Amino acid sequence: MSVESATFAGDGVGRTMHAALYGELAGYTASDGQGRRTQDAYSLFYARSAAMGWLTPAVAGAEGGLWGMNEGEATPGTGSPVSGVAFFQVSLTGPTRDAVLPVQPFLACVSDVVARLGQLRLDAVQVLLPQREAGAPGTLAAPSGKRIAGALLDSRNWFADRDPKLRAQLRVTLDGGPDPSVREAASAIMQYVMEVSQNVFVFDSFSLAADDHLVLWPAPLDRPTTEFMHHRVTFKGRLVEWSLDALGWLAAFIADVASRNGITAPLMLTADHP
Repeated sequence: MSVESATFAGDGVGRTMHAALYGELAGYTASDGQGRRTQDAYSLFYARSAAMGWLTPAVAGAEGGLWGMNEGEATPGTGSPVSGVAFFQVSLTGPTRDAVLPVQPFLACVSDVVARLGQLRLDAVQVLLPQREAGAPGTLAAPSGKRIAGALLDSRNWFADRDPKLRAQLRVTLDGGPDPSVREAASAIMQYVMEVSQNVFVFDSFSLAADDHLVLWPAPLDRPTTEFMHHRVTFKGRLVEWSLDALGWLAAFIADVASRNGITAPLMLTADHP
Protein backbone atom coordinates (compact mmCIF):
# COMPACT_ATOMS: atom_id res chain seq x y z
CA MET A 1 0.00 0.00 0.00
CA SER A 2 1.52 3.29 -1.06
CA VAL A 3 1.05 6.50 0.86
CA GLU A 4 1.87 9.92 -0.50
CA SER A 5 4.24 11.41 2.05
CA ALA A 6 4.06 14.77 3.75
CA THR A 7 5.95 16.14 6.72
CA PHE A 8 4.44 15.37 10.11
CA ALA A 9 3.65 19.01 10.83
CA GLY A 10 4.27 20.57 7.46
CA ASP A 11 2.16 22.63 5.07
CA GLY A 12 -1.44 21.52 5.00
CA VAL A 13 -1.17 18.90 7.73
CA GLY A 14 -2.84 21.28 10.18
CA ARG A 15 -6.12 20.64 8.31
CA THR A 16 -5.46 17.07 7.23
CA MET A 17 -7.12 14.03 8.81
CA HIS A 18 -5.71 10.66 7.83
CA ALA A 19 -6.58 7.12 8.83
CA ALA A 20 -4.66 3.92 8.10
CA LEU A 21 -5.98 0.44 8.89
CA TYR A 22 -3.72 -2.52 9.61
CA GLY A 23 -4.63 -6.17 9.55
CA GLU A 24 -6.11 -8.31 6.80
CA LEU A 25 -8.80 -7.58 4.21
CA ALA A 26 -10.37 -10.57 2.48
CA GLY A 27 -11.99 -9.23 -0.69
CA TYR A 28 -15.40 -10.20 -1.99
CA THR A 29 -15.98 -11.50 -5.51
CA ALA A 30 -16.12 -8.68 -8.05
CA SER A 31 -19.60 -7.76 -9.17
CA ASP A 32 -19.18 -6.82 -12.83
CA GLY A 33 -19.17 -10.43 -14.07
CA GLN A 34 -15.62 -10.16 -15.44
CA GLY A 35 -13.62 -10.43 -12.25
CA ARG A 36 -13.25 -6.68 -11.85
CA ARG A 37 -14.67 -4.18 -9.42
CA THR A 38 -16.59 -1.20 -10.75
CA GLN A 39 -15.74 0.92 -7.68
CA ASP A 40 -12.61 1.36 -5.59
CA ALA A 41 -11.90 2.67 -2.09
CA TYR A 42 -11.65 6.28 -3.27
CA SER A 43 -14.93 6.33 -5.21
CA LEU A 44 -16.80 4.49 -2.46
CA PHE A 45 -15.54 6.87 0.21
CA TYR A 46 -16.47 9.85 -1.93
CA ALA A 47 -19.97 8.47 -2.54
CA ARG A 48 -20.57 7.55 1.11
CA SER A 49 -19.33 10.94 2.32
CA ALA A 50 -21.65 12.70 -0.10
CA ALA A 51 -24.65 10.52 0.83
CA MET A 52 -24.22 11.26 4.53
CA GLY A 53 -23.73 15.01 4.05
CA TRP A 54 -20.12 14.88 5.22
CA LEU A 55 -18.50 15.88 1.92
CA THR A 56 -17.85 19.50 1.03
CA PRO A 57 -18.11 19.92 -2.76
CA ALA A 58 -14.81 20.74 -4.46
CA VAL A 59 -16.04 24.04 -5.92
CA ALA A 60 -15.26 27.63 -5.05
CA GLY A 61 -17.42 28.99 -2.23
CA ALA A 62 -18.86 25.58 -1.33
CA GLU A 63 -20.61 25.34 2.02
CA GLY A 64 -21.63 22.46 4.24
CA GLY A 65 -19.98 19.15 4.91
CA LEU A 66 -17.04 18.32 7.13
CA TRP A 67 -14.23 17.50 4.73
CA GLY A 68 -12.96 17.48 1.19
CA MET A 69 -11.71 14.21 -0.29
CA ASN A 70 -7.98 13.78 -0.85
CA GLU A 71 -7.03 10.10 -1.15
CA GLY A 72 -8.24 6.58 -0.53
CA GLU A 73 -6.81 3.14 -1.26
CA ALA A 74 -7.27 -0.45 -0.10
CA THR A 75 -5.28 -3.64 -0.59
CA PRO A 76 -5.70 -7.17 0.79
CA GLY A 77 -2.63 -7.01 3.04
CA THR A 78 -0.59 -9.97 4.19
CA GLY A 79 -2.05 -10.17 7.67
CA SER A 80 1.19 -11.02 9.46
CA PRO A 81 3.23 -9.20 10.52
CA VAL A 82 0.86 -6.24 10.93
CA SER A 83 0.42 -4.74 7.48
CA GLY A 84 -1.52 -1.85 6.04
CA VAL A 85 -4.72 -2.70 4.22
CA ALA A 86 -6.36 0.69 3.66
CA PHE A 87 -5.83 4.41 4.08
CA PHE A 88 -8.03 7.45 3.63
CA GLN A 89 -7.12 11.13 3.75
CA VAL A 90 -9.33 14.22 3.84
CA SER A 91 -8.94 17.95 4.38
CA LEU A 92 -11.17 19.45 7.04
CA THR A 93 -13.43 22.25 5.83
CA GLY A 94 -15.21 23.13 9.07
CA PRO A 95 -13.99 24.91 12.23
CA THR A 96 -11.63 23.04 14.57
CA ARG A 97 -11.63 25.33 17.61
CA ASP A 98 -15.15 25.11 19.01
CA ALA A 99 -16.25 21.94 17.22
CA VAL A 100 -15.38 18.32 17.94
CA LEU A 101 -12.94 16.92 15.41
CA PRO A 102 -15.13 14.75 13.14
CA VAL A 103 -13.09 11.60 13.74
CA GLN A 104 -16.12 9.45 14.55
CA PRO A 105 -17.98 10.15 11.27
CA PHE A 106 -14.66 9.88 9.43
CA LEU A 107 -13.96 6.39 10.78
CA ALA A 108 -17.63 5.44 10.38
CA CYS A 109 -17.31 6.28 6.69
CA VAL A 110 -14.07 4.30 6.50
CA SER A 111 -15.79 1.34 8.15
CA ASP A 112 -18.72 1.44 5.71
CA VAL A 113 -16.39 1.58 2.72
CA VAL A 114 -14.13 -1.25 3.86
CA ALA A 115 -17.20 -3.42 4.55
CA ARG A 116 -18.15 -3.00 0.86
CA LEU A 117 -14.67 -4.09 -0.19
CA GLY A 118 -14.26 -7.20 1.93
CA GLN A 119 -14.09 -8.78 5.37
CA LEU A 120 -11.74 -6.83 7.63
CA ARG A 121 -9.73 -8.23 10.49
CA LEU A 122 -8.61 -5.05 12.21
CA ASP A 123 -5.34 -5.38 14.11
CA ALA A 124 -4.50 -1.70 14.52
CA VAL A 125 -5.54 1.76 13.38
CA GLN A 126 -3.60 4.97 12.98
CA VAL A 127 -5.24 8.40 12.83
CA LEU A 128 -3.69 11.81 12.29
CA LEU A 129 -5.45 14.32 14.54
CA PRO A 130 -5.08 17.85 13.13
CA GLN A 131 -3.73 20.69 15.22
CA ARG A 132 -6.20 22.64 17.34
CA GLU A 133 -6.25 25.85 19.33
CA ALA A 134 -6.06 25.46 23.09
CA GLY A 135 -8.75 26.50 25.52
CA ALA A 136 -11.94 25.85 23.56
CA PRO A 137 -15.15 26.29 25.60
CA GLY A 138 -16.92 23.18 26.77
CA THR A 139 -19.57 21.62 28.99
CA LEU A 140 -18.95 20.89 32.66
CA ALA A 141 -18.14 17.17 32.81
CA ALA A 142 -16.71 16.55 36.28
CA PRO A 143 -17.23 17.81 39.86
CA SER A 144 -13.63 19.04 39.78
CA GLY A 145 -14.55 21.56 37.08
CA LYS A 146 -13.21 19.64 34.09
CA ARG A 147 -14.95 20.51 30.83
CA ILE A 148 -15.34 18.66 27.55
CA ALA A 149 -17.01 19.33 24.22
CA GLY A 150 -20.77 18.97 24.69
CA ALA A 151 -21.17 16.77 21.62
CA LEU A 152 -18.84 14.17 23.14
CA LEU A 153 -20.90 14.01 26.32
CA ASP A 154 -24.12 13.78 24.34
CA SER A 155 -22.82 10.95 22.16
CA ARG A 156 -21.26 8.81 24.92
CA ASN A 157 -24.64 7.18 25.57
CA TRP A 158 -24.47 5.59 22.12
CA PHE A 159 -22.21 3.01 23.79
CA ALA A 160 -24.04 2.86 27.14
CA ASP A 161 -25.71 -0.55 26.81
CA ARG A 162 -23.02 -2.53 25.03
CA ASP A 163 -22.40 -6.08 26.19
CA PRO A 164 -19.66 -5.99 28.87
CA LYS A 165 -18.10 -9.01 27.17
CA LEU A 166 -17.21 -6.76 24.23
CA ARG A 167 -14.97 -4.52 26.34
CA ALA A 168 -11.45 -4.74 24.95
CA GLN A 169 -7.99 -4.09 26.29
CA LEU A 170 -6.47 -1.19 24.36
CA ARG A 171 -3.05 0.31 23.81
CA VAL A 172 -3.03 3.88 22.50
CA THR A 173 0.15 5.69 21.52
CA LEU A 174 0.09 9.45 20.94
CA ASP A 175 2.95 10.81 18.85
CA GLY A 176 3.56 14.55 18.92
CA GLY A 177 6.40 14.42 16.41
CA PRO A 178 8.95 17.11 17.24
CA ASP A 179 6.64 18.74 19.81
CA PRO A 180 7.40 17.44 23.36
CA SER A 181 4.16 18.76 24.89
CA VAL A 182 2.36 15.41 24.63
CA ARG A 183 4.92 13.79 26.94
CA GLU A 184 4.86 16.75 29.32
CA ALA A 185 1.07 16.60 29.55
CA ALA A 186 0.69 12.79 29.75
CA SER A 187 -0.13 12.66 33.47
CA ALA A 188 -2.56 15.58 33.18
CA ILE A 189 -4.33 13.96 30.19
CA MET A 190 -4.80 10.70 32.05
CA GLN A 191 -6.11 12.48 35.15
CA TYR A 192 -8.44 14.61 33.04
CA VAL A 193 -9.94 11.60 31.29
CA MET A 194 -10.39 9.71 34.55
CA GLU A 195 -12.36 12.61 36.05
CA VAL A 196 -14.68 13.15 33.09
CA SER A 197 -18.00 11.33 33.40
CA GLN A 198 -17.78 8.70 30.66
CA ASN A 199 -17.38 4.95 30.46
CA VAL A 200 -16.33 4.50 26.84
CA PHE A 201 -12.65 4.26 27.71
CA VAL A 202 -11.24 3.53 31.15
CA PHE A 203 -7.57 4.41 31.60
CA ASP A 204 -5.33 1.98 33.47
CA SER A 205 -1.86 3.46 33.05
CA PHE A 206 0.51 5.45 30.85
CA SER A 207 4.13 5.03 29.89
CA LEU A 208 6.87 7.14 28.36
CA ALA A 209 9.13 4.13 27.75
CA ALA A 210 10.04 3.46 24.11
CA ASP A 211 9.48 -0.29 24.50
CA ASP A 212 5.81 0.31 25.36
CA HIS A 213 4.99 2.45 22.32
CA LEU A 214 3.06 1.17 19.33
CA VAL A 215 4.99 2.22 16.23
CA LEU A 216 3.91 0.96 12.81
CA TRP A 217 5.94 1.45 9.64
CA PRO A 218 5.77 2.99 7.19
CA ALA A 219 4.19 5.78 9.20
CA PRO A 220 1.64 7.77 7.17
CA LEU A 221 2.52 11.43 6.59
CA ASP A 222 6.08 10.91 7.79
CA ARG A 223 9.06 11.14 5.46
CA PRO A 224 11.54 8.24 5.63
CA THR A 225 14.30 10.83 6.05
CA THR A 226 12.66 12.55 9.02
CA GLU A 227 15.38 13.73 11.36
CA PHE A 228 13.40 15.07 14.32
CA MET A 229 12.76 13.06 17.45
CA HIS A 230 9.30 11.57 17.93
CA HIS A 231 7.85 12.44 21.33
CA ARG A 232 5.45 9.66 22.30
CA VAL A 233 3.31 8.56 25.23
CA THR A 234 1.36 5.30 25.46
CA PHE A 235 -1.85 4.80 27.41
CA LYS A 236 -3.38 1.47 28.31
CA GLY A 237 -6.97 0.84 29.29
CA ARG A 238 -10.28 -0.73 28.34
CA LEU A 239 -12.43 0.36 25.42
CA VAL A 240 -16.16 -0.33 25.35
CA GLU A 241 -15.65 -2.36 22.14
CA TRP A 242 -12.97 -2.94 19.53
CA SER A 243 -14.55 -1.10 16.62
CA LEU A 244 -13.82 1.86 14.37
CA ASP A 245 -16.94 3.51 15.80
CA ALA A 246 -15.65 3.42 19.38
CA LEU A 247 -12.12 4.30 18.27
CA GLY A 248 -13.49 7.34 16.43
CA TRP A 249 -15.20 8.60 19.59
CA LEU A 250 -12.07 7.96 21.63
CA ALA A 251 -9.80 9.76 19.16
CA ALA A 252 -12.07 12.84 19.16
CA PHE A 253 -12.22 12.70 22.95
CA ILE A 254 -8.45 12.52 23.35
CA ALA A 255 -7.97 15.35 20.84
CA ASP A 256 -10.36 17.51 22.87
CA VAL A 257 -8.68 16.67 26.18
CA ALA A 258 -5.23 17.26 24.70
CA SER A 259 -6.19 20.74 23.50
CA ARG A 260 -7.51 21.56 26.99
CA ASN A 261 -4.09 20.64 28.35
CA GLY A 262 -2.22 22.99 26.06
CA ILE A 263 -1.37 20.67 23.16
CA THR A 264 -1.90 22.42 19.83
CA ALA A 265 0.39 20.37 17.55
CA PRO A 266 -0.95 17.58 15.32
CA LEU A 267 -1.02 14.18 17.02
CA MET A 268 -0.68 10.75 15.49
CA LEU A 269 -2.87 8.32 17.43
CA THR A 270 -2.11 4.62 17.00
CA ALA A 271 -4.19 1.95 18.73
CA ASP A 272 -4.26 -1.81 18.87
CA HIS A 273 -6.06 -4.55 20.79
CA PRO A 274 -3.26 -6.63 22.38
